[in-house]
Amino acid sequence: MHLSPTSTAAALGGSRWNTFPAEGAMTARQFFAGAEPLLQGVIDDNALREADGDVLEAQIRATLALGTRETSLPLAVGPDSSSAVRELGAQAETIGREIAAWSVTALRRLLADPIPLPAGPLVVRSHCYGHLLTHPATDLLMGRRGGPVTIQLYNEWIHQMVLLRDALLPFTNWQEVPLRVTPEGLRPVEQGRDRFLTELLVRRIRHTAVVDFARHVVTGGSGPAGYGFGHEGGTALPAVLDGEPLTAPRHLLTWRPSAPAPASEASEGTTTYVAEAADYYAEPRTPAADLPAGAGEEGRVTGRVVTGPAVDGTRTARIEVTLGDRTAHADLGQALRGHRFARPAPAPGTATAGTARTAGLWAVLSAPGLVWTQDDDVTVDATGQDGLVALALLGRLYPENVFLRSAGRDPGPAAGGEGPGRVTVDLPGR
Repeated sequence: MHLSPTSTAAALGGSRWNTFPAEGAMTARQFFAGAEPLLQGVIDDNALREADGDVLEAQIRATLALGTRETSLPLAVGPDSSSAVRELGAQAETIGREIAAWSVTALRRLLADPIPLPAGPLVVRSHCYGHLLTHPATDLLMGRRGGPVTIQLYNEWIHQMVLLRDALLPFTNWQEVPLRVTPEGLRPVEQGRDRFLTELLVRRIRHTAVVDFARHVVTGGSGPAGYGFGHEGGTALPAVLDGEPLTAPRHLLTWRPSAPAPASEASEGTTTYVAEAADYYAEPRTPAADLPAGAGEEGRVTGRVVTGPAVDGTRTARIEVTLGDRTAHADLGQALRGHRFARPAPAPGTATAGTARTAGLWAVLSAPGLVWTQDDDVTVDATGQDGLVALALLGRLYPENVFLRSAGRDPGPAAGGEGPGRVTVDLPGR
């Protein structure tokens, strides 16, 4: 259910800064509009003028940016950062800039065309959350004309904007995500956000932690550990399902709306997508050296995702692949795990482990267990396939020393060396 952020069921003013019902779903833009009365309260209580706008704009941008003294997310992103940190850091910068731009536009509009507050001037109690102010903003909001009412109104507004930015971090299409909102705004996400940011800032964040926070944002609660979830109105699954393994994010989700279910069908509630094998180390393996090289294989492989039934709040899914009249499958959870673990191919001329071999695409897709190599270097050609088939291939490879390489890239001269074997997957180039 989506809410209207401009409902007239109750008058704004006093301690009421929004007209949100007890619970519902809103997009980021809808929520932002619903929180604008707080910004209006700051303007009114402080008698802000157009000349003050630059100070407040600079403050908002500093809070929502990374790397500033006033940042609300002390995430250091650099060339040595993990791929998860780089992806989530880029999300924070993109979303933060957009919310700051919305804020600047809203501030200028509210200065000229105020929101009416029928129940009187806003007075909202908001505890301090450690959001630092620039020195000019401190003077403006707490000094010259500001005071306890102004700073608490601003603190509540900026805190809601920080919660909004952080709640959207897991999603590629963040403007389309149905956020769970209550009369407290986005405060219900605080506990999940604290767990998520703690893991992001102090350790190598797990994919299950990203999914758990995303689920908390959309549904208001947690569930079993998994690689995605389904909820009323859609699913949240890794972004690579809509992209190419070479370029798609490894750690972000995409919200995919679904068609409304008929009224006659009972709702399944929230379900978690889990891998068929919780411990892939224990899965049987097939040596790549035992597989044919693929000479004579013809035809394009097609793939589709097949979802299993929900059982006790969880479900599995597979990528079903077909070549002519032959069919094979890969567990979607294992395929996504393989995509997260795969690395860019080493630079040309890097030492190989032993004998260079090739393995046929269909031979790998249809082999029992997970295909692996211990001593030799193996190449699998998937250049003529789409992203879903390439993803299925990653679900059939043991996820250790798997590398992705763009088609047409010069592998360079092979140099003898020692070490574990590796599997290189050639994918369509961009």
